[in-house]
Amino acid sequence: MRTKNLIRNISIIILLVVFCMMVDLPKDLPLRSDLFGLKLDGKFVRPDLEISIFGRTFRRDLSLSLGLDLAGGSHLVFEADTSGVSKEEKKQSVEGVKNIIERRVNLFGVSEPSVRTSSYKDKDRIIVELPGIKETNEAIGLIGQTAQLVFAEIGEDEEQSLFPSDLTGADLVKSRVEFDQSTSKPVVAIVFSDEGAEKFEKLTEKNIGKPLPIILDNGIISAPVVQDKISGGSAVITGDFTVDEAKNLSIQLNAGALPVPVYLVEQKNIEATLGSESVAESVKAGIIGLSVVLLFMMIVYGKFGIIAGIALLIFGTITLALYKIIPVTLTLPGIAGFLLSVGMAVDSNILIFERFKEEILVRPFADALEVAFGRAWDSIRDANIATLATAFILANPLDWKFLHVSGPVRGFAITLALGIGVGLFTGIFVSRNLLRVLIKSK
Repeated sequence: MRTKNLIRNISIIILLVVFCMMVDLPKDLPLRSDLFGLKLDGKFVRPDLEISIFGRTFRRDLSLSLGLDLAGGSHLVFEADTSGVSKEEKKQSVEGVKNIIERRVNLFGVSEPSVRTSSYKDKDRIIVELPGIKETNEAIGLIGQTAQLVFAEIGEDEEQSLFPSDLTGADLVKSRVEFDQSTSKPVVAIVFSDEGAEKFEKLTEKNIGKPLPIILDNGIISAPVVQDKISGGSAVITGDFTVDEAKNLSIQLNAGALPVPVYLVEQKNIEATLGSESVAESVKAGIIGLSVVLLFMMIVYGKFGIIAGIALLIFGTITLALYKIIPVTLTLPGIAGFLLSVGMAVDSNILIFERFKEEILVRPFADALEVAFGRAWDSIRDANIATLATAFILANPLDWKFLHVSGPVRGFAITLALGIGVGLFTGIFVSRNLLRVLIKSK
């Protein structure tokens, strides 16, 4: 029975490592060879990850996301026009602008953006930094548009040809991009709240046979003719949209309208604060450090050290795959979090091996190994839980107001927490089963 379990566990490890190695491969891998007169000149294209579960599609292009300090990006500064609000509401309006811009940027798919406010000489500004984004025109339009959505009515006389109804974007619950079945053109499907659904039903009943203009920031984007009263709380905004335009409109509607208008006052592309040479040197230093650690483990613990080295390589393979699948934006603090988690993964193995040295004096080899893992687990668990708690506080996933969190600090916390989780898996599951294989071979 134990042999069957061991074979099953080793099979799981092998399949997991093979999958993670496929994920870790670059998008395009050149294949060139001239062996035994056979020339090979081509490239391996790694497929994207796409999984459909319960009607939902999980899709990743498996590219490694780099932060502003490693990849560069765009720096945008918007100024909020607060002339139309009172002094008491000014701070709240600017904070509302910041929160909505942050939601828009996150929905746009930018990894680890930075959005913060700045006030100077009665000017309120929102500073937006977008890692990896060099062509900023689309992002500027997405961020800076007020996105005030209004459903209007056609007046009876010429003096009041168009007037807004009480149905606005505030009555929306969500929106999404769909495709018209007859024209195959992109449209934006919207769902109203209960109150909004009631307003929409009354509005369509009142305007049967008339156009119902849909206005976004004082511009008519669609004016469908109402054929009948519409109930159910859903509708479709049609127009001559491209797929990107429909996507951006949906993002703006989901994020909400800006409480005050904003204007772009500064735009610049910023280069990576660490050049490619600095990154290469950092990688080289990391490889040298890991090599020294592996050499130390092999000298001190012999075969056990080799097992720990294999587990550490598996740790790196799984961690990099997780960075691509989640995805995690890699910054310099994030790399520091990863290296710290490597140290903790090695520390787990050392605790187990030192405990084994004590147990082997009073027990057979196989029993000593199992007891060593069991008794070292308490120390490993407590140490890692304490570090995970620290990482949780630094990441602040609940956005507690009394904790100030910046993007780099959160990046450090996320990579540290992921590394600890993977380190526990490789230390307890991978190392344990590899050592059992070593016992079987004796």
